[in-house]
Amino acid sequence: MVTRISRFDADWWVVQKRLIYVVVIIASLAVVAGGCGLYVWLYGNPFKGAAVADGAAAGARFVSLEGGVRVVRANTRETLQARADTRLFPGDIVQTQEDGRARITLADGSTLFVKPDSVVTIAENTAAENGKSTKVRVAVESGQINVRTEQQAENGTNVVATQLTESRLASETDASFHVREDKSEAIRVASGAVETSTSGGDQTTLRSGEYVAVNQQGTIAQREHLLDAPSPVAPRNLERIAARKGAATAVSLKWQKPSTGAPAHYRVEVATSPFFVPAGMLIERDQLQANDFTVDDLRQGNYFWRVLAVAQSGQASDWSEPQKFVVVGEGGTGEGAGVSDVQIEYVAGSIYLVRGRTQAGNIVRCEGRETLAARDGFFQLQINAPRAARDVQIETADTQGNRNSFKFALPPGG
Repeated sequence: MVTRISRFDADWWVVQKRLIYVVVIIASLAVVAGGCGLYVWLYGNPFKGAAVADGAAAGARFVSLEGGVRVVRANTRETLQARADTRLFPGDIVQTQEDGRARITLADGSTLFVKPDSVVTIAENTAAENGKSTKVRVAVESGQINVRTEQQAENGTNVVATQLTESRLASETDASFHVREDKSEAIRVASGAVETSTSGGDQTTLRSGEYVAVNQQGTIAQREHLLDAPSPVAPRNLERIAARKGAATAVSLKWQKPSTGAPAHYRVEVATSPFFVPAGMLIERDQLQANDFTVDDLRQGNYFWRVLAVAQSGQASDWSEPQKFVVVGEGGTGEGAGVSDVQIEYVAGSIYLVRGRTQAGNIVRCEGRETLAARDGFFQLQINAPRAARDVQIETADTQGNRNSFKFALPPGG
């Protein structure tokens, strides 16, 4: 009898501990990914709402600022001075002072221009993550705004609300809304279409070139063709007008009548401030029948002027864009066009704030922006510096027309 012995031979592999760890980690990640996929399939994307909220928070931003602009936070009621990097959230209030203007971009790509002495609330500003649904709503408490929409999303809405009206703007529309001091209102549609309903029960669609006035009772009191603003002709913007040193001169202002509408008369303002604030106002002349007006006794300095038209019905056009001219004298040393205490502060991206002092009334320019020094000589400019720039040039001009330029280093970016 032969006894057989069973024998098994096995080859052993030597496996590194690191490979075992890698395999375990990959298997764990696969299990987690599978679990997440199953959860989304059963219950949907848990972060969908958060994505919409993040889009809303970043949707409203300042494009440009001039003069006094403040923001009142909805959640804290804190009031702060607006800056280029200030974000606007639903419920926040934008307040412009008599010298303040603000241009804001909203979640649907539309542009909101807030004019001086206005109070506006960003009531709603949301955009779905797929971009197919946007909701924008601003409320005007006082003053005047202009809204310009782009092509709207399929389910997008852009609404301007006041105490007396609620207006829905169509795609590619340019319209302004004015809440006057007496609480009556006016809507002007330069292009596009606006669907308006009033608190008095009126409903209408305003189209390109139309104007309506809404009375204090909330009904449409006046509807007619839009009266355009007159077009300034002379002096040309930034024109320099010579005068004998120490002497005054007369300047003739001329303009063209509006391209549409029939004006009954014109109103002209001349000031030393580009914002036409009361402290800088020199001349306010109304009921002018002709298309020109002569201003006497202007000394050397910087001046701004604008004109609007008034129809027989009482409809007033928008003001023309402010035109600037400079009355200059003979000679001059240029010593009054110096600067001091210049500080440049980094804000965000390529945006900087330039502050300093010069003589009162001097013009200060930097990177395409321009301002007028205040009574105490203080000036401030918000600029966009060229990419990779290490310094910027500040140019000054005094009331005698003398000019100077200075170069300053930019601080490092954030």
